[in-house]
Amino acid sequence: MFDIPYLDLPPLRSAAGTVRLPGSKSISNRVLLLAGLAQGTTAVHDLLDSDDTRVMLDALAALGCGLRRDDGALHVTGLGGRLAVHEAQLFLGNAGTAMRPLAAALAVLAATQGGRFELSGVARMHERPIRDLVDALRPLGCTIEDLGTPGYPPLRISGTAGGRLATTTPIRVRGDVSSQFLTALLLALPLVADQDAIVIEVEGELISQPYIDITLALLARFGIQVVREGWQRFTVPPGSRYQTPGAIHVEGDASSASYFIALGALAATAAAPIRIEGVGSDSIQGDIRFVDAARAMGAQLSSGPGWLQVQRGRWPLAGITLDCKHIPDAAMTLAVMALYADTPTLLTGIASWRVKETDRIAAMAAELRKVGAAVVEGDDFIEVWPPTKWLPAVIRTYDDHRMAMCLALAAFNPLAGGHVPLRILDPRCVAKTFPDYFETLFSVATAAPEDVPVITIDGPTASGKGTLAAALAAALGWHLLDSGALYRATGLAAQWDGISPDEEAAVARLAGQLDLRFEGGRTWLRGRDITEELRLESTGLLASRVSAHPGVRRALHDAQLALRRVPGLVADGRDMGTVVFADAALKVFLTASPTERAERRHKQLISKGISASIADLRADLEARDARDKGRSVAPLEPAEDAQLLDNSHLSIEESVQRVLGWWQQRGPFPA
Repeated sequence: MFDIPYLDLPPLRSAAGTVRLPGSKSISNRVLLLAGLAQGTTAVHDLLDSDDTRVMLDALAALGCGLRRDDGALHVTGLGGRLAVHEAQLFLGNAGTAMRPLAAALAVLAATQGGRFELSGVARMHERPIRDLVDALRPLGCTIEDLGTPGYPPLRISGTAGGRLATTTPIRVRGDVSSQFLTALLLALPLVADQDAIVIEVEGELISQPYIDITLALLARFGIQVVREGWQRFTVPPGSRYQTPGAIHVEGDASSASYFIALGALAATAAAPIRIEGVGSDSIQGDIRFVDAARAMGAQLSSGPGWLQVQRGRWPLAGITLDCKHIPDAAMTLAVMALYADTPTLLTGIASWRVKETDRIAAMAAELRKVGAAVVEGDDFIEVWPPTKWLPAVIRTYDDHRMAMCLALAAFNPLAGGHVPLRILDPRCVAKTFPDYFETLFSVATAAPEDVPVITIDGPTASGKGTLAAALAAALGWHLLDSGALYRATGLAAQWDGISPDEEAAVARLAGQLDLRFEGGRTWLRGRDITEELRLESTGLLASRVSAHPGVRRALHDAQLALRRVPGLVADGRDMGTVVFADAALKVFLTASPTERAERRHKQLISKGISASIADLRADLEARDARDKGRSVAPLEPAEDAQLLDNSHLSIEESVQRVLGWWQQRGPFPA
């Protein structure tokens, strides 16, 4: 993930390939809580690794559940319905799927077994209502105190051992604000249904009904067969007791699938579709019905167990009018698809958007207007007219993962007559449910090469350009081209094959078929890890000799150009700004003196236990500088429009900040 508070997306033009979805957040946190309450140990496979699941895992650990990772699964040893810890402070971030059901479960357990628990979260969680759940629990005999604004977290839950709950009459809960309140009761009440059935009655229309289907299906997996009468009455049978199913698999997140379904509808072809793995026609999630809405807008889809395949059908997309109560989270993606339609799109039944991670109706309206759309919003609807002129935009995400993920699709505006970049603020917020979302998007999205921004870092040997480029690429979330590694690997390959580095034709042939890959911070040549060999002085000398050959440079030129991929590229070398990427948006040339570079190199060698003379190192560096500056092809020199950076007395962090400041000035969204 990225070290700066924004991610710039160039105009994107097409998409193709396969994506594997992370596990469903809704299923993951329900399964974790059920496993934590059940008798026995449950092996949970394909669990989502995200902010929301981490806070649930932290809470279960604090409550005394056993957690062990083995054979690719998380093994959860549950409490068997008995509190092991009677006092705890639980921080639950902004995870409604953790806050609401844990509050209900701890309330009924504390009321009958004794305990004192405080539940809190981030500032936004303290703005998300929980009153309707609390109002349903208090009449049962649960003691719940508001520690902040009444009706909102944080909460203190307490009780005395031996207490009994008033469960002989129906428990009433509102259903028109959030289905999570009903889910919380359904997950908690089997803990106290020892002798009598417990009835829950829903007041008003139950929204997000498909999420209740998920809850009921998972309850059944853990031994609780709730009887449903329509959507207004639910009965927990007497003698209920959670039992582990032994093992359970978490299917891919259907809400997350919506972004890639939309991507296929916008930018994929029949010859090169988008394939989505992890969720399919057998999904238990209500958001799988997003498929029907996407088809109505023009997508062509096929599906099977655990997979979907999508491509563009009708173009432009068709505007639709849709009641979205059955797909409240995925409906956000429809609002962005509306940018690519030829008629307005009206989405209704989305009142629950107002009480999510942010007020999503207001947030979506504001951000869609930024890219050029006309938007009308109401208490439970949003209507979107596609842009007549696309505008470059800085998208606020409101610490809301779904705002970041669905609005990123506006970067495909060239498909609708635009050609503008997009800046996503706080891209880290996707960690709530899909930490690798942008990396996954970039793995299937493409842009015109000239639209992909490039920052070049050139400079002489031992100037620190490789370290700076790597840190800068990590900060920006961009790809990295270490051109020196290409030349060093070529020199090593020649050495392995007994070819003199001075034999231009033979070395050029090697360079043209270099079997080189970069993986996990390591470099592999012909299947052999050469990461450490690349750093040797002898390898650097080989690189200097082979890079002087025009034929070798031509052979590696195309390989370097091919690394210009979305969202951007940081390229370091000696001629990145002058020859390879002469059109780079920002060029930097390092100017540290030979003395400073020799001292740096000396420290590196000494730290490795290698003796060296600073004077000898300086003489060697000066000789290599002269050779690199004097070569006939691509001599070492700064580009005319390069920023000169003397990093002699700058830390790597200071150097990165200096370059980021220049990028902010020259990039698509200057301050």
